[in-house]
Amino acid sequence: LILGVGVSMCVELFDNTIKSIEQIERRGLVILAMIPAISSHEKNKRAGKRYIKNNLQVEKLQRRLITHEDPKSPISESYRSLRTSLMYTKSSKECNVILVSSPGPGEGKTTTIANLAITYANLGKKTLLIDSDLRKPVIHNVFKADKSPGLTSFLSSNSDFQDILNKTDIENLDIITSGVIPPNPSELLDSQKMIDFINKVKIDYDIVLFDSPPLVAVTDAFVLLKHIDQFILVIRPGKTERGALERVITSTEQSNLKITGVVMNAMSEEHSYGSGYYYNYYQYYYGDKS
Repeated sequence: LILGVGVSMCVELFDNTIKSIEQIERRGLVILAMIPAISSHEKNKRAGKRYIKNNLQVEKLQRRLITHEDPKSPISESYRSLRTSLMYTKSSKECNVILVSSPGPGEGKTTTIANLAITYANLGKKTLLIDSDLRKPVIHNVFKADKSPGLTSFLSSNSDFQDILNKTDIENLDIITSGVIPPNPSELLDSQKMIDFINKVKIDYDIVLFDSPPLVAVTDAFVLLKHIDQFILVIRPGKTERGALERVITSTEQSNLKITGVVMNAMSEEHSYGSGYYYNYYQYYYGDKS
């Protein structure tokens, strides 16, 4: 018993990741939505065992457009809950420009923004999803589109706006991929051409969403935040490091920027301290479905 308690205390002591929503709320951040983790049963049932053989295939599974593939699933409902939260936190009826990022890589920002874009499009909003991650872009893979020409082509004056616009098979949803990876991503995003681009898409669309690089690694997202209406921070329990989150909070405060709220991604019951009611309701509505 003593050995077991000692091991548990050591694990807790040396684990520097975010574990629960209480750790988020203590930092004064608002929880916009909690996205359930896909259980092993659901993975096997919907995607097949072939997708979980290695890390690359697991990553492919995690980036599913589940709001399009299975709109009645509880995970899709969680993304619609996120959309509703964002609609209530912005009173203006003008174009809403949203940026989604995370403290570090692998926390689910691209999955979150792609599914959020679909929920807006399903609501009848003319939606544009832009891959502004000019270092490790993935939106083109998610939607099976060509990476180039894309945003960098427009910012470098090599392509017109219509050349970089990609239609999707989802009504009301267009995407703009990253384009060729440039040597100076931050400078391109902080250019007058980028400001002109944002002003143009705000006229043409109801919702504009930017997928950006992780905040701790590079400054690209902070450059864009000057032109953003709402900023969503994606946190993954057991993955996001507390130090990285603290650094993001400090940087946004120093820049006089505001985090609209947090999305708790891939939530499992072990990370639901303080939100046990959520899982009780979740299991009541969805747990017994075959």
